[in-house]
Amino acid sequence: IFKAAGYETAYIGKWHLDGHGRSSYIPPERRQGFDYWKAAECDHNYPRSHYYTGSSPEKKLWEGYDAFAQTQDARQYIRDHAAGKKPFLLVVSYGTPHFPHQTAPKEYMEMYPPEKLKLPPNIPEGKKAAVLNELPGYYAHCTALDKCIGEVAQTLQESGIADNTILVFTSDHGEMMGSHDVRPCLKQVPWDESCRVPFLLRYPPIHGKSGRVVKTPVNTPDILPTLLSLSGIEIPRTIEGENLSGLVTTGNENLDRAALIMSVSPFIPDLREYRGIRTSRYTYVKTLEGPWLFFDNEADPYQMNNLVGKPEHAELQKKLDERLGVELTKIG
Repeated sequence: IFKAAGYETAYIGKWHLDGHGRSSYIPPERRQGFDYWKAAECDHNYPRSHYYTGSSPEKKLWEGYDAFAQTQDARQYIRDHAAGKKPFLLVVSYGTPHFPHQTAPKEYMEMYPPEKLKLPPNIPEGKKAAVLNELPGYYAHCTALDKCIGEVAQTLQESGIADNTILVFTSDHGEMMGSHDVRPCLKQVPWDESCRVPFLLRYPPIHGKSGRVVKTPVNTPDILPTLLSLSGIEIPRTIEGENLSGLVTTGNENLDRAALIMSVSPFIPDLREYRGIRTSRYTYVKTLEGPWLFFDNEADPYQMNNLVGKPEHAELQKKLDERLGVELTKIG
């Protein structure tokens, strides 16, 4: 869509959208309109991860820790296109933070000695040792990415286009890290540790120099129509998500909005089908057997008090169940 609107398009890093094998070459016709291409379907060997570029099926390797190498490539792309006649869309898709955590850069891991780490109260005693084994590397990956994102933002500034660029930072999932007795490297579950991901958007012409927190739930399908609107590009009628650009342009919130959280096709033995909603305050989830989870996230931020079936919350549970039905009907 951006390419058709006259944008230069670039994709760097992890693709993970095509399902033809993790090390398979992705030909140009399957790249969704991205022209500049240094990407791979999926590779978790971060110190030695592969990519393909151009129209060549030759497998290449990023030099060193891949997030650092991908960032340098992104910075060069920005420098090369900052003064161009066409606007550009650049996606930098990092593989980290993601297991294996022990391959994070050593100097970053040393910043997080296990004995100094504080664990949240929703991790049971039996999971703490496994969590403390993973957490230094997970935090190290996160801190390394902080450096990468900072360098990208700095390059926009140095290139003179920071105030004319929409910069978005988001993720596809978090890690459970032992919370709710879920093993450290599992996600795909409806608790906040997994599904409440960051979404940061910087666009100074609209929000000025000050930032603010938006409480309206935003979900992945909403990102595309929102960015199209902010870019002045017509949104195709086929788009599933909602244009939420008003959250940026007017600051008006919709705290009644519900974001769907779903496990449509569980493919790991300890996962199951579920459908749920996350509002600005509540989480409500049901399985094929019926209501499963119901949390008041304001009163219970660690989601330790499941309200399903409690008589004093029966009316609210009924309303949330009806709302879930409405959201599922919307998308068929």
